[in-house]
Amino acid sequence: MYRNMVTSRRFEEAIAKIYFEGKSPAFNMANGPIPGEMHLSDGQEPVAVGVCAHLTPEDVVTATHRPHHQAIAKGVDLDKMAAEIFGKKTGLSGGRGGHMHLFDDDVNFACSGIIAQGMGPAVGAALSRKMQGKPGVAVAFVGEGAVNQGGWHEAMNLAAVWNLPFICVVEDNGWGISVSKETASSIGSHADRAAAYGIPGKRIEGNDPYAIFEAAGEAIARARAGEGPSLLECETYRLAGHFMGDAEAYRPEGEKDALFEKDPIPKMRERLLADGAASDAELNTIEEESAARVDAAIRFARESDDAAPEDALTRVFAA
Repeated sequence: MYRNMVTSRRFEEAIAKIYFEGKSPAFNMANGPIPGEMHLSDGQEPVAVGVCAHLTPEDVVTATHRPHHQAIAKGVDLDKMAAEIFGKKTGLSGGRGGHMHLFDDDVNFACSGIIAQGMGPAVGAALSRKMQGKPGVAVAFVGEGAVNQGGWHEAMNLAAVWNLPFICVVEDNGWGISVSKETASSIGSHADRAAAYGIPGKRIEGNDPYAIFEAAGEAIARARAGEGPSLLECETYRLAGHFMGDAEAYRPEGEKDALFEKDPIPKMRERLLADGAASDAELNTIEEESAARVDAAIRFARESDDAAPEDALTRVFAA
């Protein structure tokens, strides 16, 4: 879990540095080696690793427009993921999807830029496994803002009606773009909404990978045992803006500084050392290996060929 958290953070630090190349003096998100919008997940790593530590490649994960930590925790190929973000033909989808539409069928991972879009496909995946008698569970990661979408409620209802091996994980970072949760939602904890569907719901406070791991383990074990869906809401912290270039003027003064003091990676490092679970040298090695792995992935992406314009319409359904 610590390795995946560190790899995710190093990967996003590299992406953040490269993203602005070629985008000055006049910012144009179409320019530079990484075109398009960019949503970073710095600070939200505990949710991804705490849940995905229980999953296997046959389990399905759908993620959000902020997907890098979840993709890395699920085992998505880092070289191909970097190349996809760079728009290269060696990417997961030949450079067509970009960072909000990563797809790796080797580990059953997908994500989407549409809010709550992953709910339906994940519930569908859970249904297919139940109907075909196949092993595996489906997990949909969503943000707290997605819970106010109609599609979220429709999917949750069907997952409960059909008693599916499905878990919805709500990443509550407190902000839906620039709108606070308390402004947009009539309920403090979305985990309480589970009662409306007759399923277990639990909120995990503190952005704690250990507590998330424990709660996710219980929910996933229930799903594997045929006991139906669960809803988890995990408090987490978005250390970056909603997107690269976000001025974050909506945040109350001092909020972000306070969040950096709760950065989950150094906190987990401290706990691993205090518990005697790892030595300082072992953790240093993990950090060095993660940095080297990220450097190799970025190098692979930079050195790969660009997606060919004439291939733009391949893999597209047409009449």
